[in-house]
Amino acid sequence: MKLTTDRENIIKTLVDNQKLTIKTLSDDITDHLCCVLESQLGKGKSFDDLLNNALMDLAPNGLIEIQHKTIFLLNSKRIILMKRLMYLIGFIGSITLTAGITFKLLHMPFGTELFTIGFLTLLLIFIPLVTFNRYKVAISKSISVKLKMILGAIASIITGLSGLFKLMHLQGAELLLILGAFIFGFGFLPFYFFTMYKKSVS
Repeated sequence: MKLTTDRENIIKTLVDNQKLTIKTLSDDITDHLCCVLESQLGKGKSFDDLLNNALMDLAPNGLIEIQHKTIFLLNSKRIILMKRLMYLIGFIGSITLTAGITFKLLHMPFGTELFTIGFLTLLLIFIPLVTFNRYKVAISKSISVKLKMILGAIASIITGLSGLFKLMHLQGAELLLILGAFIFGFGFLPFYFFTMYKKSVS
């Protein structure tokens, strides 16, 4: 059954309200929804029910998820390269940190330097990269999920720096520890358990 112009405009308005930035993708989704509804109309269900069902079948988490997947496919080579670089940095940081700890325990030279370099590599480069990567994946999700990741990363970095300051006998270690614990306890944990609760009841 052919859709009326008013119903086509309803679908177009609904897709436009999703604020997709890729115009061709927006047009393709609109055409797809129109085709699906035209094939289903006249089978006993209302237009609104058919539209909602078509949207759920196409994108249960919202149409913006399709755009994120499209962007990923268009930039997959660059994204894969960035992920490889991220994991390489994590590997180098872990190896350097392990070597530093081993050298310090055996009282060998450069133990402190290796430990510091490895620790800072993981803390200031690897953790932010992992957080940013996870943030991009969860960008279509709720604000609580995004804040959970951001606050968790900040708490980890600050707490890690406090441990490094303590080992190197630098001033400010206690302040950093209190700040990191405060962000973890009153920032990360509430969002963490809130998202767990939402998953359990959904």
